[in-house]
Amino acid sequence: MSQSVKARIVSVGHYLPEDKLTNADLEKLVETNDEWIRTRTGISERRILKDPTKATAFMATEAAKEALESANVDPSTVDCIIVATVTPDYMFPATACLVQKRLGCTSAYAFDILAACSGFIYALTTASMFIESGRYKRILVIGADKMSSIIDYSDRATCIIFGDGAGAVLLDGTSDGTGVQDFIQRVDGDENELLCMRGGGSLNPSTHATVEANMHYIYQDGKTVFKKATEAMADISLEIMEKNNLSADDVAWLVPHQANQRIIDATARRMGLGSEKVMSNIAFYGNTTAATIPLCLYDWKDKLQKGDNLILSAFGGGFTAGAVFLKW
Repeated sequence: MSQSVKARIVSVGHYLPEDKLTNADLEKLVETNDEWIRTRTGISERRILKDPTKATAFMATEAAKEALESANVDPSTVDCIIVATVTPDYMFPATACLVQKRLGCTSAYAFDILAACSGFIYALTTASMFIESGRYKRILVIGADKMSSIIDYSDRATCIIFGDGAGAVLLDGTSDGTGVQDFIQRVDGDENELLCMRGGGSLNPSTHATVEANMHYIYQDGKTVFKKATEAMADISLEIMEKNNLSADDVAWLVPHQANQRIIDATARRMGLGSEKVMSNIAFYGNTTAATIPLCLYDWKDKLQKGDNLILSAFGGGFTAGAVFLKW
């Protein structure tokens, strides 16, 4: 009996701006220091897109181009494009629509998903269901964020964390047993505004008052968010393992959202995994929000073997959380 069709990752692409913002640079902007940042977050530097004429759509397009070129795929054969981002070029149209045009994906429809740091996982699972249904055969999933555009660089609680970047994967269908095997997704609605951008939406439209009140920058209650993120990522990662009868020995790699090295370590411990099985590049890129997981996949792509069991895990504003069991 033939196996059912699953969505597999055919290729991976990435884009990182050239300019780096190091911890030493931040020491000149806010009251902080390299040791304090590294011990609390694991971050040493992050990339910043300084060109004012370029934004999220540019980075997403560059990452997608690399994924398409790596797979030697004609853009016109792509059926759908999903972009996960919290920093769209515009409130509308969707950033995915801009990417569709720039790539020349003339047969694709496109839309954005806003799930903060869980965005890539939400987009990946949405795409996988489209492919499993037989509705679409080839989908681009992109995580991209220009976080520097919504960071207050006088706020040391947030400016040390985030960076800019994009990662993309090209999906198609397979019956060889690889691909997305299962996923779990959760939301615990953040009605207390513990992690949000308070201005710019329909509740607080852009005005002189909202700008003067710094409502168009990220706000977070760091201690509470850290606690929730640590618990949620560890819990959901272990749950997806138990649901699929996976032991620590069965898991080749944990691909965690890169929010904080201590959260990554806590998740790995809960899963019973050693550091040698954990993808972590937070030291070099910081938290690129929806781009962190695909950037990990890109950086480790040459180490991945067909049949490897991967657990992708994330927690983000909303509060959103998700885990995916993927067989490479």
